[in-house]
Amino acid sequence: MWLGVPRHTNTSARPGVCGAIRTVFALLVLAPALCFAGKDFVKPVVQSAKDYPARDEHPTEHVTAAVDPYDMADKAQIFSVKYRDEGYMPILLIITNDGDQPISLNNMNAQLVTVNRSKLLPATSDDLYRRLSHPAQSNVPSPLPFPRKKVKGAVSKQALEEIDAAQFQAKAVEPHSTQSGFLFFDVSDVSTPLAGANFYLTGIRDSNGHELMYFEIPMEKYLSAPSSKPVTSSRP
Repeated sequence: MWLGVPRHTNTSARPGVCGAIRTVFALLVLAPALCFAGKDFVKPVVQSAKDYPARDEHPTEHVTAAVDPYDMADKAQIFSVKYRDEGYMPILLIITNDGDQPISLNNMNAQLVTVNRSKLLPATSDDLYRRLSHPAQSNVPSPLPFPRKKVKGAVSKQALEEIDAAQFQAKAVEPHSTQSGFLFFDVSDVSTPLAGANFYLTGIRDSNGHELMYFEIPMEKYLSAPSSKPVTSSRP
């Protein structure tokens, strides 16, 4: 009688082992992609403009405008681009229309006036592209008779998509609804862009084409507000 270990090894478990190895390998391959996807921009979930400390309400016109600067590192984590390192401050603009008629934003203009009376306008997409592309400075004149303006290709696809998704682009606010988006202000030469500053909004019109009273929002309302500010960032 043979009492030793059988010469033939059971191979029925091998497929399971191979399957586990394949699963681990697949996860390792997908891990960078999953991490990259986690950094994609997610637009903040906003509340009514009335719920923000820095706001200006027009009760007779049933419209409220509010701003929420993303001046702190924890708030700015929703972006993949470090805009403050590039000299820009993102400011979330929220407009709520509590009236029964839509309002038009086609001719809307925003302006941040610092304590030193410097008037800052929101950056355009091209402004952001140029800054983020970090074009090399050269004293050599271009042989072409026109300036070279190709800077968009030097910015990553993710940054381009983020800029497009983040910027305030609404052209109207429907009745009993809210629109929001970011405005980017170049504060590279301003030491304290918010202290003593005022945010102005003009050019908003009612359904009859009449311009509403301008909105003026002291940024001190934001700086002096309690820490329990509305939570506007949301990531799955």
